[in-house]
Amino acid sequence: MAARVRYDEVGVGTEIPSREFTVKRVDLLRFCGACSDYTMTHWNERVAKAVGLPDVIAHGTFTIAEAVRVVTDWVGDPGALVEYSVRRFSHPVVVPDDDEGARLDVRGRIEKKLDDNQVVVRLSASSGGREVMSGARAVVRLA
Repeated sequence: MAARVRYDEVGVGTEIPSREFTVKRVDLLRFCGACSDYTMTHWNERVAKAVGLPDVIAHGTFTIAEAVRVVTDWVGDPGALVEYSVRRFSHPVVVPDDDEGARLDVRGRIEKKLDDNQVVVRLSASSGGREVMSGARAVVRLA
C-alpha cells in the first residue's frame, strides 16, 4: 500500500476531510478486550458515576486511535504514519447507554511541510461540543 496524497498537491493550511465517529458501549467493550484494559469506568455506569464521572467514558487510547484514522484514511496508507502524539486529554468522551452512543468529531489541518515528503497534521477532536484532546499532531509521509 502506498500513500495516495501527493506532497506537491498540499500546502500549509490545507484541511483534510473531517470525520464523525459514533462511539457506542459495545465499541468500548471490544476495546477493553483488545487492549486488556477492563477498568470499570469504561463499561460500568454505576462505578463511573461513583467516581464522579457523568457516565461511562471511552478509553483515552480509544479516542487517540479513532482520531488518527482521519489522517491514515486521508493518506490511504496506515504505514505512512511516521509519528503521532497527543499532549493531553481535556475532556472525556462520555458514552451513554442508548442506541445512538456518543459522537466524536475529528478535524485536521496541515501545519507544516517537512523534508522527505513529510507533513505535520494538527488534529482536533470534540465530543458533545467540547474539545477532548489537545496538542494532537501526526507526521505522515505523502507520495
